[in-house]
Amino acid sequence: MRKLIMGIVEFREKMLPRYAEQFGKLALAQTPDALFITCSDSRVVPDLLASTHPGDLFTMRNVGNLIPPATAEGVSTGDLSEAGAIEYAVLILKVANIVVCGHSECGAMKAVFARNPKLKAPNLDKWLCHANIAAFRLEHEGPLDDRLKPHDQLSQLNVLVQIEHLMTYPIVRQQVTAGALVLSGWWFDIATGDMYAYERASRSFEVIDRALAERLAARLASRAR
Repeated sequence: MRKLIMGIVEFREKMLPRYAEQFGKLALAQTPDALFITCSDSRVVPDLLASTHPGDLFTMRNVGNLIPPATAEGVSTGDLSEAGAIEYAVLILKVANIVVCGHSECGAMKAVFARNPKLKAPNLDKWLCHANIAAFRLEHEGPLDDRLKPHDQLSQLNVLVQIEHLMTYPIVRQQVTAGALVLSGWWFDIATGDMYAYERASRSFEVIDRALAERLAARLASRAR
């Protein structure tokens, strides 16, 4: 906690002068380009990994980067917090992109894979049920990359399942169909620091190096025309 407190002081004394003007503008409004959905894991730091600044990302974090699917009426089957963030991002902020980002060595995915009934965490256990489809697919269809540890294989499949859950929300589906919203699946490898993007053509997560980044950017630009 001391590190956290002293970090606030360091920011106030050294960094805040650089951002003072930007914070002044952000106090009036925010116009983030993307809703970034990722895990609560302390090792995943979106602004650091994507070199973003205040106002760039509208971020939603929870255990396992999970999105409870919606009913046909658009009402969440789980916690309303996630559904509310999705609605706010799409309807109010009008983000053009939603990224679902999983990661390696995810404790939530380890718990889902282990299926440990002795955890004695009923709320967590109920929450993790939103990853059960990913576990089913891993068992019956196999991994995207069999070189990974089983829980990391599950983590990658879980990203794709959560994107499918996003598409159960009518407002998301409508915006995607209209070409106004793009859904992307990313996966962060903690050990190497590499970020991967799911590429449908290869049915795999590919490292976001400069070459892939330029292809992704060109693809987004062509959709925006």
